Amino acid sequence: MSEDPKKSSIVEDLKVPWYGYVALILAIVFFSGIFAKKAGWVAAFDFNTINGAFGTMKDAAKATFAGQGGYGARAGFLFALGLIPAVMLALGVVEVIDHLGGLKAGQKLLTPILRPLLGIPGIAGLALVTSLQSTDAGAGMTKMLRETDYITEKEKTVFCAFQFSAGGTVTNYLSSGAALFPFLTVPIILPLVVIFVMKIFGANVMRLYLQRFAKED
Repeated sequence: MSEDPKKSSIVEDLKVPWYGYVALILAIVFFSGIFAKKAGWVAAFDFNTINGAFGTMKDAAKATFAGQGGYGARAGFLFALGLIPAVMLALGVVEVIDHLGGLKAGQKLLTPILRPLLGIPGIAGLALVTSLQSTDAGAGMTKMLRETDYITEKEKTVFCAFQFSAGGTVTNYLSSGAALFPFLTVPIILPLVVIFVMKIFGANVMRLYLQRFAKED
């Protein structure tokens, strides 16, 4: 799992403008969900808040814009339709961040952490943070990174293994998992830490498998 010296040299030689680091920090805050539950204007700095929600039909507690009782290809189409706004918004924000040098800043700052930890470059750091809040946006960013050759096929596979287990970790834990909080006998943060550690473990199992059996990218 040693780091490629050529890749390390490329990262060290990256020239990142000061506003690239600012863009990276703002992007991480935007996709992290820090301001998800805040009231007032600061909520505008949260991805899910800006992404919004579809309206409801009839009983707001039971039906969304897709209605109730759907199945088959039509229900699948409406489900896919519901994913489009989040992915489009995320990719649009990433394009702006990339233009400002934010992705290069992430590559330079996070590669020394993510390369030994997961075997992926630091440029995937923003997609990693995003995947903890939104599986759809994280997947869209990962696809973009691969199509633009920022990451290799092997790195994409390892990264997908990380994202696939407990997708949207923070969002789902704080929403669905909140019903179990009164019964926890440990600090609320501890199960979340365990989940995150196991995500890293699963990604490294895939990493070892690829190193052992996949000779080509």
